[in-house]
Amino acid sequence: MIDLRLLREDPDRVRASQRARGEDVALVDSLLSADERRRSSGVRFDELRAEQKSLGKLIGKATGDEKAELLKRASQLAADVKAADAERDAADAETQELLQRLGNLVHPDVPVGGEEDFVTLETHGTIRDFGAEGFEPKDHLELGQMLGAIDVERGAKVSGSRFYFLTGVGALLELALVNAALAQATAAGFTAMLTPALVRPQAMGGTGFLGQASQDVYHLDKDDLYLVGTSEVALAGYHMDEILDAERLPLRYAGFSPCFRREAGSHGKDTRGIFRVHQFDKVEMFSYVLPEDSQAEHQRLLEWEKQWLTSLELPFRVIDVASADLGASASRKFDCEAWIPTQGKYRELTSTSDCTEFQSRRLSIRVREDKKVRPLATLNGTLCAVPRTIVAILENHQQADGSVRVPEVLRPYLGGREVLEPVAK
Repeated sequence: MIDLRLLREDPDRVRASQRARGEDVALVDSLLSADERRRSSGVRFDELRAEQKSLGKLIGKATGDEKAELLKRASQLAADVKAADAERDAADAETQELLQRLGNLVHPDVPVGGEEDFVTLETHGTIRDFGAEGFEPKDHLELGQMLGAIDVERGAKVSGSRFYFLTGVGALLELALVNAALAQATAAGFTAMLTPALVRPQAMGGTGFLGQASQDVYHLDKDDLYLVGTSEVALAGYHMDEILDAERLPLRYAGFSPCFRREAGSHGKDTRGIFRVHQFDKVEMFSYVLPEDSQAEHQRLLEWEKQWLTSLELPFRVIDVASADLGASASRKFDCEAWIPTQGKYRELTSTSDCTEFQSRRLSIRVREDKKVRPLATLNGTLCAVPRTIVAILENHQQADGSVRVPEVLRPYLGGREVLEPVAK
């Protein structure tokens, strides 16, 4: 959530942020009104309580008719205090409810607009000319079937659409990717983490995934637990309700977990293969830093993502995601999109978001610095979303006979294997 003090001091900035997100600007005025009622009812309650305490002292000294009058006033005052307390609680609840609906403040450098209004910041690698090499590229599913690596038919038989099996070298390729990604992350100073896939509502809501994003979340009604769509949720909740010493920052974690997404609203999109699925594994970077260090940390996370994709020898571009495509918790987000030959376009492989103080305020995570306590900043960055990375590797490194060259960074994790060979039918 944002700082209410900032809202009071600069409501136009918050309105502009809402407008850029394509969200309801009137929410800002409703929140200002609720906050004013919360504060005024709080003052009224305090005044009545102070009068109640003073009256109690007078009653102890009074006698006769004076005492009777004071007792009568005390009875009325007790009712007024109760009413003021209820009014204060109601105003506070309304303020918090509205505050939870407000997205993070959009960074001023973010391009304004929707999904297609991003700005390309840089491009890396060379896109292969398969025509010049004398063959038409196969898509990842055809390659995966030739390699005995992907089985979507049995995935659908067992679990339904958008589920899959990774088999043989497919399973080994996933493990190679995870191990290589964690090796890079730990070499950069991240602490490796295996995180829970089920979390409580406080963790899911605290990271901003129970607003508009809730339609994409799986919920277990009987247990009131949520299946995470990213280990960001568990890593953010790891220090929930804690005060961290400034000397410990930055704290950097690399979490590995299964991820689950309904893919609501994606009907008809990417139905072939494993690009858009309901369950996948992912290595996620997560940082806790001082608020003034968040922009620099955001650039560091982006550099680690670029290093990873470069090591996989993939052509990719970096985009500055537009305001209406940010998600509630992000102030700014950079995506790295790899070239997918058979689609003839770049597709998102990694993403990194600066969430500033938005998540830490909701999760009550603070930092102690010079005897003062304040919210800190959180950031997240995907290092390796496994299925999409497999898609990019198979398609970009395929050879005319259906074999796939293994990027050098993965070879130590595949027993030195340099090429994935098609299996006999």
